[in-house]
Amino acid sequence: MDIRLLAKGEEPPMELLLEADPSEKLIRLYLAEGHCYVAELDGRVIGVYVLLPLSESAAEIKNIAVAEMERGKGYGNRLIEHALDEARKAGFRHVEIGTGNSSFAQLALYHKCGFRMKSIDRDFFTRNYPEPIIENGLECRDMVRLEFTF
Repeated sequence: MDIRLLAKGEEPPMELLLEADPSEKLIRLYLAEGHCYVAELDGRVIGVYVLLPLSESAAEIKNIAVAEMERGKGYGNRLIEHALDEARKAGFRHVEIGTGNSSFAQLALYHKCGFRMKSIDRDFFTRNYPEPIIENGLECRDMVRLEFTF
């Protein structure tokens, strides 16, 4: 798998980005401010993440997704490692990531990659998305925020 910065003028893989965030409007907002990286395997885009600077010392992984047929193969872990490496090279000391309260696999992955709990934004998803998000049989309501410190 090769990971590269999306070329200027190249269309982002919106279908894949929408798997991690169902709001194209919000995706386009953070794409405008962040850096989009794509993971390719045999000429196909199989993964994506957006790294968004928050301050001089902190960045956030705003969206990370792996194509459904490629999940469970370690690609998500490699995308996170790549994002952390890019953030470190850019001089950031902290990297944040957020996910839903019902995103159990993502929470486990982020912890395994060295992220630690930072905060919970109660009712984030009910405030920011018009339709309920159901995941693992639960309504996704709260944003769980985690942080990695170099």
